Amino acid sequence: MELKSRNQCQLLSKIATNDGHGENSPYFDGWKAYDTDPYHPTQNPHGVIQMGLAENQLCFDLIQEWIKNNPKASICTPEGAADFKDIAIYQDYHGLPQFRNAVARFMEKVRGNRVRFDPDRIVMSGGATGAQETLAFCLADRGEALLVPTPYYPGNDRDLTWRTGVKLVPVVCESSDGFQITRTALEAAYKQAHDSNITVKGLLLNNPSNPLGTVLDRQTLQESLDFTAGKNIHLICDEIYSATVSGQPGFVSIAEVVQDNPHCNLDLIHIVYSLSKDLGFPGFRVGIVYSYNDAVVSCARKMSSFGLVSTQTQRLIAAMLSDEEFIDEFLGENARRLGKRRADMCEGLGQVGIWNLEGNAGLFCWMDLRRLLKSATYEAELELWRLIINEVKLNVSPGAAFHCSEPGWFRVCFANMDDETMEVAMERIRKFVVRKREEEVARKQRRRMELEVSLSFRRRRDELVMAPHMMSPHSPMASPLVRART
Repeated sequence: MELKSRNQCQLLSKIATNDGHGENSPYFDGWKAYDTDPYHPTQNPHGVIQMGLAENQLCFDLIQEWIKNNPKASICTPEGAADFKDIAIYQDYHGLPQFRNAVARFMEKVRGNRVRFDPDRIVMSGGATGAQETLAFCLADRGEALLVPTPYYPGNDRDLTWRTGVKLVPVVCESSDGFQITRTALEAAYKQAHDSNITVKGLLLNNPSNPLGTVLDRQTLQESLDFTAGKNIHLICDEIYSATVSGQPGFVSIAEVVQDNPHCNLDLIHIVYSLSKDLGFPGFRVGIVYSYNDAVVSCARKMSSFGLVSTQTQRLIAAMLSDEEFIDEFLGENARRLGKRRADMCEGLGQVGIWNLEGNAGLFCWMDLRRLLKSATYEAELELWRLIINEVKLNVSPGAAFHCSEPGWFRVCFANMDDETMEVAMERIRKFVVRKREEEVARKQRRRMELEVSLSFRRRRDELVMAPHMMSPHSPMASPLVRART
């Protein structure tokens, strides 16, 4: 086997034989555990419930109803088949004009119509994965780096680095201030890279945050913009969860901040977007690069030939997003359902004393299980995670996979299942926490009893050892030997 492995390394490329894809992470191991034993309410009721997948399935009924009512949107229906030839032949890398116009308008709607997007700057890509990598290729050379605040999405280690050779330098954020991004943390990460002779080319922000489920406020975005402008590096904002925000504070796009800063260098500003999270279409692989830099738009468009969105998908999406009445209804209902599901989960966890970082965005909660750790170590975190996977049968993702700065935090997804499965998952969590609490109480009682026995033994031993030396000269001679001599 070892000889075969060596031969493979000699015959194949370094990319083909290295582990840069990042699947040696517990984040991906949890998926594998689910794949081998997936939960089903009747066929496998004791299987693993998938809570490690950030997928939005709560509004599929609205999408399906629209598709039924708009059969001409697809060329795969009798109503739309007449346009089959026009869609099936080669298309320009720019994409269908109606698609780019519809996506630009949708991005504006999601941002409350406070900004405008130029359809000619919309570049297609195969999902956000392809968009991230395309930007990495455009902005940095092999060995150069991007700063990324922690905790961050584990896929970044694959999407941004595997084929590009770009490095990621963590910007360490801490729970003591809600994992906020600070200028101090940014400067420290930049200095660390500089001291290691690594050239920093940009800062990548995920807003709303995956895994925190929080939004960045305008002040943080402005400080980040000031930081990157001062260093003359790029600012990339991944905004793929922008329509998953429910309640306040609302979502603020970097496009709004840029709009209010007319003198900033637009050539350094870039946005990553997709329809995978906001609409729940990860299978359609619709990713978007939106750059204010003309050279980046030109290069990214050429590179998009390696991961274009199919023209049939473009046509369907264009028709759906152009139905403004439907989109308005969808965005409102999507936010309402996500907010309710989040609130229900947080309430259920709170009933058994589990706290979550306060958030109102994304498809997940950032769950605090630090008090369930045997020790404040990543080893203890992984031990707890294995217990949750193998015994509780829930695939939640440990903070270590997200480069979290302290052990004990877990991302738990809530939007990829129906209400019944959600209740089963919550019941499993409740039983697990109650059991752990009872075990902890029993353990403390055992330790108390052992301590009491130990102290009692020590006191008795000390009494026996010290008794002859503690006798007063005037004490009566009580020894049987003394009595026998008198």
